[in-house]
Amino acid sequence: MNKAVRYGNNTLADKLFLLGEMLLLLASSFAASYINSFYQPIEQELSAINAVLFTGCVMLCALSVGLYDQKLREDTGGVLKRVVITLLLAAILLEVVIFNLAPSLQIGYTYSLIASAISIATLTSFRLLFHYHDITKISRRRVLILGAGERASIIERRMRRNVDKRNFEIHGFVEIEGDVAGHIPDAKILHVDYKEALYEYAVENEIDQLVIACDERRNMLPVEHLFKCKTRGIDVIEILDFIEQETGQIAVNLIYPSWVIYSNGFEMNHRFKTSLDHRLNALLAFAVLFLVWPLMLITALVIYFDDGRRTGASVFYRQIRIGIDGKPFQILKFRSMRPDAEAGGAQWASKNDSRVTSIGGFIRKYRIDELPQLFNIIRGDMGFVGPRPERPEFVEQLVKEIPYYAQRHNVKPGLTGWAQLKYPYGSTTEDAQEKLKFDLYYIKHRTLLLDIVILIRTVEVVLFGKGR
Repeated sequence: MNKAVRYGNNTLADKLFLLGEMLLLLASSFAASYINSFYQPIEQELSAINAVLFTGCVMLCALSVGLYDQKLREDTGGVLKRVVITLLLAAILLEVVIFNLAPSLQIGYTYSLIASAISIATLTSFRLLFHYHDITKISRRRVLILGAGERASIIERRMRRNVDKRNFEIHGFVEIEGDVAGHIPDAKILHVDYKEALYEYAVENEIDQLVIACDERRNMLPVEHLFKCKTRGIDVIEILDFIEQETGQIAVNLIYPSWVIYSNGFEMNHRFKTSLDHRLNALLAFAVLFLVWPLMLITALVIYFDDGRRTGASVFYRQIRIGIDGKPFQILKFRSMRPDAEAGGAQWASKNDSRVTSIGGFIRKYRIDELPQLFNIIRGDMGFVGPRPERPEFVEQLVKEIPYYAQRHNVKPGLTGWAQLKYPYGSTTEDAQEKLKFDLYYIKHRTLLLDIVILIRTVEVVLFGKGR
């Protein structure tokens, strides 16, 4: 296969997958229109418009429930469940929103049911067939790791599963002078004369990418060979950038100051282009508040009758959190714990926390307890998207223990964030460090488009009760 096609197009399989799914949805829609035409004559133009609307809505809803997550691991039942939920959400979006705004476009409920039924069968089968045959192999690039020590072992530890290596395959590790021995299995270490023959070896073995991951770089790298590789189309990349590219996180333990200063990203200018500003956040918060106020009222009443009436405790919970530039603000939530939950002082919330009330577990799982933070967004304390705000007691501790933790306060905290999509529930310092890797990735790459994707993907977190 042509090397230039294989590398640089490492998402070729993803593009083929999206194209295939789009064609299947269009075909499902046209098939449904054809079947429906036996009962109700349909104009070809209207059939085409419905096919486009149906396909667009289904693919948008598939994104919202995580079906386009590259690291999604589900069995047949899990895939089927997500596909069914996708089609239900798409039907609601079509019937409640689009066809209400433009009723002349609606073909009929029979069409929607048939199109959904066909799509459930075709999408589930296509996804299982696609992943069973591992079609991603057609676009995987061959990666050679320059280093076989402590830094290189991070790749070995973090990218063991096939789902972590969808876009690449590791050819091997080359030991460099200065590497700390014992971190990479001997079977994966290549005995290459990297000072004299690195370029020839890379060409002979069709290497697409060289990752610099040695423990000691000063005067150790074969610069001439690396330059020759780069000019011949072989990509040369730092381990920090490689991990960021493949995992959607920044390896905090590998960061050095010059990388932060000179790397692309982290710019705070042109705020409208890089994040939803306060006016847009407030407008969106008012719109969401208009839709969810009945749910909020019901939640408040349930909390009151559950234990609020007996204990006299408020249905709301107010707590000091750290916001942008390290400034404290008071966050507002529905109370999900007993009134005496912190009688012994501040402590981490855990997954199966015994302090959580009977109704509290439910509203925490589906994020209902977070809804009052819409008022924080309206006030400007928070945005919809950003790192989750933490308590000052914990921030003081985490800043001392975790490098670059304070940098997450360079942006406004959010109701949801990249870390909430990518990392499960966590309640330890180690969890905080893992989430920081995703928070820093968001801060570096934040754009209006990324914010929108995070908001859409948050539907998955709510529906499946993932993360916090």
